[in-house]
Amino acid sequence: MIRAACCAAMLITLLGTAPALGAVAPAGTSTTSTTGAPLHALRTSPPRVSASQAAAIAEKLALVRREKRRYPGATREVTRKDSGRWQVSYYAKVPPGAARKEVAQIYVDNSSGEVLEAYADYKVAWTMARGYPGAFGRIVNSPIVWIPLAVLFVVPFLQLRRWRRMLHLDLLVLSGFSISLACFNAAEIAWSVPLIYPLLLYLLGRMLWVGLRSRGDEERARRPLALLVPVSWLAIAVVFLLGFRVALNVTRSNVIDVGYAGVIGADRLVDGRALYGAFPSENQNGDTYGPAVYAAYVPFEQALTWSGQWDDLPAAHAAAVGFDLLACLLCFLVGRRVRGPDLGVVLAYCWVTFPFTLYASMTNSNDALVAALVLAALWAAGRPAARGAMTALAGLTKFAPLALVPLLATYPRASRPPSVRIRSVAMFAAGFTVVAALAFVPVLAHNDLRKFWEATIAFQAERGSPFSVWGLYEGAWIDVVQRAVQGLALVGAVALAFVPRRRDLVGLAALSAAILIALQLGVTHWFYLYIPWFFPLVMIALLGRMGPPVRVALRG
Repeated sequence: MIRAACCAAMLITLLGTAPALGAVAPAGTSTTSTTGAPLHALRTSPPRVSASQAAAIAEKLALVRREKRRYPGATREVTRKDSGRWQVSYYAKVPPGAARKEVAQIYVDNSSGEVLEAYADYKVAWTMARGYPGAFGRIVNSPIVWIPLAVLFVVPFLQLRRWRRMLHLDLLVLSGFSISLACFNAAEIAWSVPLIYPLLLYLLGRMLWVGLRSRGDEERARRPLALLVPVSWLAIAVVFLLGFRVALNVTRSNVIDVGYAGVIGADRLVDGRALYGAFPSENQNGDTYGPAVYAAYVPFEQALTWSGQWDDLPAAHAAAVGFDLLACLLCFLVGRRVRGPDLGVVLAYCWVTFPFTLYASMTNSNDALVAALVLAALWAAGRPAARGAMTALAGLTKFAPLALVPLLATYPRASRPPSVRIRSVAMFAAGFTVVAALAFVPVLAHNDLRKFWEATIAFQAERGSPFSVWGLYEGAWIDVVQRAVQGLALVGAVALAFVPRRRDLVGLAALSAAILIALQLGVTHWFYLYIPWFFPLVMIALLGRMGPPVRVALRG
């Protein structure tokens, strides 16, 4: 029983996510009929509940009374949202000329008078915090998809006789993100947000331990990576699961604003229009990414032309599938470079079975592109100019990889003559500069750097969000602590380039993951789509430090 403790903990972690992963809506917010169709889509007759009656129903809610006490002088507006419901909105009293602030939002069924939905605080502005079923990735949130993948991810690495090995705990922590996601899907943001930070902190410490501690590396590399099944089985699983992921994306996924932004940007780029400050109102802030993102969507948008509307967006689907396949391929290539093709297969298997990589694909976001470009920089580690070019592309997607510049520029920090090290850094800088300059050509053709800054870095730095402890909680001390965390992350990103460390790809992957995780600890807007940024780096660090994969019996 003791020997199976770690395995049991993993199973409990995975199964514990089942109730909420099945796209659960918040209690009291049902919006569907027994047929599964939206209630408002079934009602076409004139309303039996008047606007004044809907307002009176809303006034009786404890949530509304609480918000009116918090915001004295709040005003009320009732609007016909659609043919099936009234929307009752409450606005805080603000100075003349200031933007209106909606503090409560109630939906009342116009036939029965039933309160369909009631929101306050951040759930008014952030609809993604309401737990709408399938809003992100649709069927990927279903237990019948998520849990089998999560089990497949951990099972090959289980060893009951060595149940205390750190790899079991590492896999348990990575699986723990599923619990937070389950809370998010159930609209329990007060639980989902704080659950993230212990996991990120553990992974940060683990990556620093691997990347900075070189003692015993040779002995550890002589011990094989114990697997429960042959590598050939994992290779077959990779092929099957890649097909499964593509089919699922094409038939059962949705495109969120991130993927839509990529298609819009690609269309504007090809047409020679401004990338920043002119996106359509339905995705007004979609110009918040680097120019490399929009350029990456160009071949997909040209092959599957955008209709001009937020429809099924086939170009976004194709791009997400392409980014996913590219990331999987690069997992294999980097693994092959570290310990041979068998490790490459194992890392590719980890990518296709880890549920959060499928989550990124099923939302058709651009986050797999970030992972792919960071992996490409590692793959090109031996060629400074190519490494610099890939780092520039990665940094001009979602900007966080720019923090990797000091670390990647000084790799490898081995006992080489100073002239060789200087030449390597110069070649890295040249590759980085050339690619960055080319990426900014279409930007500067229609915008200036100020507009680019305001739409991207400034917007991301200033926007609020309830999906981090910094945005969920209030208080002056929160801002002070956040700035301290952000400062430490930036100082650490520079310091890691100069401290003694592992000088191989495993060490580079570990410290790159540590930097990305440290940055994520300090951001105001954090989301589960960011996990794939560092996930493949974590797996390279954890698995690459051991010898080539070998099948070992469960109790072997």
